[in-house]
Amino acid sequence: MLKVIDTHAHLDHVEGVDEALKEADTAGVVGVVAVGIDHSSNQKNLEIQKRTSSPKIFVALGIHPESLEGKSPAEFDGAIDFIRNNFRSAVAIGEIGLDYWYKWAKKSEDKKAEQREIFLKQLKLAKEFSLPVVIHSRGSWADCLKMAKESRIKKAVFHWYSGPVDVLEQILACGYFISAGPALAYSPPLQIVIKHAPIEQLLIETDSPVYYGEPGKGFRAGPKDVFRTLKLYATQMNVDETKAAEIFLKNSKNFFGLS
Repeated sequence: MLKVIDTHAHLDHVEGVDEALKEADTAGVVGVVAVGIDHSSNQKNLEIQKRTSSPKIFVALGIHPESLEGKSPAEFDGAIDFIRNNFRSAVAIGEIGLDYWYKWAKKSEDKKAEQREIFLKQLKLAKEFSLPVVIHSRGSWADCLKMAKESRIKKAVFHWYSGPVDVLEQILACGYFISAGPALAYSPPLQIVIKHAPIEQLLIETDSPVYYGEPGKGFRAGPKDVFRTLKLYATQMNVDETKAAEIFLKNSKNFFGLS
């Protein structure tokens, strides 16, 4: 049986998460990286980790830029403290980053600046604790890369990267990773990206519980659907699925420092 790790899932948002994890375990998913988006999310993922033995749950603690809507950076001091106090339970800081395409941020330089403030605080935590970062970079690819480099981050994965190829080349030149999910089935930007990224700098994921495809014709992703990503990659890149699975498993373990 092929074995893989879902490197990006929002388990705290997955309905019937315990059953979803049993299905993933049966399918051959040996690990899931549960990413946080705010204080509550981080707490819930740690709880899921404690009660789940198989697949193994690895937690990334973070504050997603979406969580800043209608709030000030000062309101996240407690969430930042929680991450600091629980960093030993984490394999990464994430999901963190910038998103300039949100309506509330699109036309406001102040809101973009507030996102950068929270992002920078978390990059500093990652640097202090020598943890990788999981970066959300929609519409802000170059800024996210610049800030990660300036913060001297050694390990970063640009989650669901679908930005410009020239920025991608800079990301890869830094030794950073990108990740891809089931959107490989229909997303031209993502399909272009994987053709430019060496498999050695690529992670596969589901971003569960994202809904993929047309309404009523698609599916709500669970961690088991990381195998969809694997199959899509192997087909589109014309590589052996078993060999690709071995490389992705090795990439995941090396990137997150998993045993």
